[in-house]
Amino acid sequence: MQSLRISFMAAASAAILALSPSAIAQHSTKVARPMDDRNNVVDNTLDSLNKAKFARPISGSSRKGDNPVLFLVGNSTMRTGTLGNGNNGQWGWGCFLDSYFDPGKITVENHALGGTSSRTFYERLWPDVLAGVRKGDWVIIELGHNDNGPYDSGRAWASIPGIGKDTLHVTIKETGEKRIVYTYGEYMRRFVNEVKFKGAYPILMSLTPRNAWADADSTVIERVDETFGKWARQVAKQTKVPFVDLNEISARKFERYGKEKVKTMFYLDRIHTSEFGAKVNAKSAVEGLRGVKNLTLAKYLLPESLDTVTGSSRSNGRPVVFTIGDSTVKNEDSDDDSMWGWGSVLAEYLDTTKVSVENHAMPGRSARTFVDEGRWDKVYEALQPGDIVLIQFGHNDAGPINTGNERAELRGAGPESKVFKMQSTGRYHVVYTFGWYMRKFIMDAREKGAVPVLITHTPRNKFDNGFIESNTDSFGAWTKEVADAMGVVCIDLNTLAGQTLQHIADDEGLKKVNAHFKRDHTHSTILGARLNASIVAEELKKIIDGLQSRN
Repeated sequence: MQSLRISFMAAASAAILALSPSAIAQHSTKVARPMDDRNNVVDNTLDSLNKAKFARPISGSSRKGDNPVLFLVGNSTMRTGTLGNGNNGQWGWGCFLDSYFDPGKITVENHALGGTSSRTFYERLWPDVLAGVRKGDWVIIELGHNDNGPYDSGRAWASIPGIGKDTLHVTIKETGEKRIVYTYGEYMRRFVNEVKFKGAYPILMSLTPRNAWADADSTVIERVDETFGKWARQVAKQTKVPFVDLNEISARKFERYGKEKVKTMFYLDRIHTSEFGAKVNAKSAVEGLRGVKNLTLAKYLLPESLDTVTGSSRSNGRPVVFTIGDSTVKNEDSDDDSMWGWGSVLAEYLDTTKVSVENHAMPGRSARTFVDEGRWDKVYEALQPGDIVLIQFGHNDAGPINTGNERAELRGAGPESKVFKMQSTGRYHVVYTFGWYMRKFIMDAREKGAVPVLITHTPRNKFDNGFIESNTDSFGAWTKEVADAMGVVCIDLNTLAGQTLQHIADDEGLKKVNAHFKRDHTHSTILGARLNASIVAEELKKIIDGLQSRN
């Protein structure tokens, strides 16, 4: 009986929306003009919508036993593209929300579709989503990015601004269909009321922020607190459902990041997020959910994991020197006969009453994989003002990008990027240049008040006609290029250590040079690690002394 009532309700809603002008009395003869179309969304063909329906999950299909389902309703900022798989380099935040929830207690289904307004989602997609909603489920609704533009054309089909009861009869230019347009608030009320009718729990959210600043010199991100954010909040209050101001939470973060870093949060345009930006918005959404008083949904969230290791050497106000890099920075580091990284012996050459040293490098990593694996995030979160970050990559940053080790970046120091499909996982991933990742480390460190230092990668035990190989035209050059452009210190370890090894070769022979390397031409013995560490330390002391003289 309940299912029959639901089916009737959905059918009735669709019928009302398609009635001719003579079949229903207008609430208003004069409605507000549509808001300017900032996104220029097109392609409202039935074919594209049908493809989208097949690309999205069957509503409720993820349900495990009697566990609830969290349904996500939104647009491209929640789920980009027809497939929502990042094949265009853009990601919606809904694609990462499930990582915050306990899959043994609840599942997350992302039913968002790019280019939809509150109106088009309600008319064309909502009945299918609602059919899978059961008592005890949850539905998050974040719509509004596409509720501007024409009322009678395009894909989005705008809603009337505001939360009132105004209506407008229109004829869709592309199809000749007769439609009734309601306000944004009315569509949101319908979502809420129909979720409640099923015995489920709706949550309204404001829009994700754009990469849009108040003016050229502004440090303030534009808000939607006078439009869709305000209206969503008002409807939430009217209907007594939770409201999360996602727009405000993420905008505050963007303002802290600064304009250059915020550019990395988006891909191709100013509204659609990169994987980085999508993850920021997902985290903001979770923070907002945790902040809602007595929200039962919060009990399904995984416990917040606290990193108690990274930065744990900090004491008595001493800054921490963090090292990140590959196996030449951190290796086995166990005994005199093992391979060593210079980061593990760096403390021997520094005054540890002034600083502590933490080596967070990892063998086999490139700049890209260090970021992708979340290793940089741990260091970033632990950074405090006055800390120093030593950054050295290059040994593992060449080779295949999406096959084999899948760790290389694009060559160079420019802003270029490209979407690749990873052979190991079938997942799409944006890969940037080596220099782009260097700039990311720098921007992130500066944002936290730390001092980034770039270091060219250690020299290899490779001689040609008696002269040691010097990396002056690839990773070494790109490291120095980024350092110059960003105004940071660069320790040219490749050149300085190479010169020392060259002197040893000239004076004592290659056998003495060989004593600095273990098993191959790249990895250091403890002797080689100490040579590299002593050179880094000499340059680092100048930085430490300069910082302390300012305080």
